[in-house]
Amino acid sequence: VYLETYGCQMNINDTEIAWTILQKNGYARTKELDEADVVLLVTCSVREKAEQAIWNRLQHLKALKARRPQARAPLRIGILGCMAERLKEEILHREKLVDVVAGPDAYRDLPRLLAVAESGQQAANVLLSLDETYADILPVQTSAGGRTAFVSIMRGCDNMCSYCIVPFTRGRERSRPIASILQEVRMLSDQGVKEVTLLGQNVNSFRDLSEVQFQSVAAPGLSRGFSTIYKAKPGGLRFAHLLDQVSRIDPEMRIRFTSPHPKDFPDEASVLQLIQERHNICKQLHLPAQSGSTRVLEAMRRGYTREAYLELVYHVRDSIPGVSLSSDFITGFCGETEEDHQQTVSLLREVRYNVGFLFAYSMRQKTRAHHRLQDDVPADVKKRRLEQLIATFREEAARANMALVGQAQLVLVEGPSKRSASELCGRNDGNIKVIFPDTELEDAAECGAPGRAQPGDYVMVKVTSATSQTLQGVPLCRTTLSRAAASH
Repeated sequence: VYLETYGCQMNINDTEIAWTILQKNGYARTKELDEADVVLLVTCSVREKAEQAIWNRLQHLKALKARRPQARAPLRIGILGCMAERLKEEILHREKLVDVVAGPDAYRDLPRLLAVAESGQQAANVLLSLDETYADILPVQTSAGGRTAFVSIMRGCDNMCSYCIVPFTRGRERSRPIASILQEVRMLSDQGVKEVTLLGQNVNSFRDLSEVQFQSVAAPGLSRGFSTIYKAKPGGLRFAHLLDQVSRIDPEMRIRFTSPHPKDFPDEASVLQLIQERHNICKQLHLPAQSGSTRVLEAMRRGYTREAYLELVYHVRDSIPGVSLSSDFITGFCGETEEDHQQTVSLLREVRYNVGFLFAYSMRQKTRAHHRLQDDVPADVKKRRLEQLIATFREEAARANMALVGQAQLVLVEGPSKRSASELCGRNDGNIKVIFPDTELEDAAECGAPGRAQPGDYVMVKVTSATSQTLQGVPLCRTTLSRAAASH
């Protein structure tokens, strides 16, 4: 089987789940497309461009299928994930090229679906589940020797933002039992993984209902100035409890999480408190804004005003000094005026994010926007606005990163830099890429012999220059996460 992943980190995790299931059923994996008997594409539906990439890839696979020697069994092609969920009929009927279609909750069914495909029939399962979390499947890490890993803690989303297809392709929110998450993180720690990112569409609304004694806990409040169209649900162990437990497993393992929703950082702020207190929870937060205009935010059904969002940002910065912020923005949403757009530009300037994900709006079927609103911003206007947002973001990110010049940053080494074999690349606590020369280094922790840093090592780097995307620096010494925290 040959697996190819498109889209978000959830899809990287889904690829690992699908592969774990297939491996248990006797499949071997190949990195060479020509060797494959089965090609599975794990797909994304968030934007039209993401789907177009899959249709283009299918044309390439069609040629591969046609060229296959008669002596070999026919090549089987499968579409997995969000696009399978959204476009099942079209995928099966267009050119009869695809043999297997499996939605995000149907990976356990892959061996059966592939067996049906072996007999020459098309097979599909896109049933969405109210309880599937794959809690008992500990995913095989796909990046061999990788020092970072994604751990899925929940699936689906209940927010129903008017532009978003996710609730329709991934279903309702449901959380994994904390015990199974802790087991997976312990296993990763034993394998030498040094950084884990907890994943979910809306991680901070996590609620584990598996333990009876916690089923009557009151529902948490929302952040000040925030509302939601669905009723907050009582019961369960919450995200702060999970974060607390995960961060205790290995003091030398960094913990990140994505993606939270701004509404789920209520004032008691236990999550923010934990980030501030624990040396191994990264001082980095993803706060998706989507727009800087209150009018557009209302049309998007985000549940907050510009003012409430900014108040949260200031609260976060007060609670976690030096926090690194990232965000998502959609430009050209239905009815967005030039004035609305300028409000987003000014929000980018005011907050000064370190990392940003910016996109032009593309209408998705099934969403509320598709039923109720008009996609009335012309493509060329979307393009111009997007270019302006990207330029503004880069300017401000460069300023934010320039402020780090002269400071020492703790970097988790990922491997050689893409641009030069004589340099190493890693990320700092704020998830910003740091590049530095690969030289002999003293070991601050053990006074051991000098040596070169390896992937998974922590290195103290003094920042000498910065751009909007990366920091450059000189390495000072190898160290440990605990030691670096103690010396600050």
